[in-house]
Amino acid sequence: MPDHWHGLIELHSDIRLESVVASLKGRAARAVNRSLHRKGMVWAPGFHDHALREDDDVLQAARYIVANPKRAGLVQRVGDYPYWDAVWLEQKRRG
Repeated sequence: MPDHWHGLIELHSDIRLESVVASLKGRAARAVNRSLHRKGMVWAPGFHDHALREDDDVLQAARYIVANPKRAGLVQRVGDYPYWDAVWLEQKRRG
């Protein structure tokens, strides 16, 4: 998506979500700024999170995320978006 990011992150008990998000945003911002030959903020401060506890909730969220580019009109088919896949969908297919 050109203006936001949705993701599924599985945390272990000793890792804080805030640290993971800060690291992701920092790495992405450096890469964007480097590729655009600029400096400055890329992301808005903060983030929104939602805990998923059931496998069905995770699968539903993964499906929502990978279909987002199609709903936004960026592609005709979900599979046309280069970052459409999710490990949670793969695990469900195999399981």
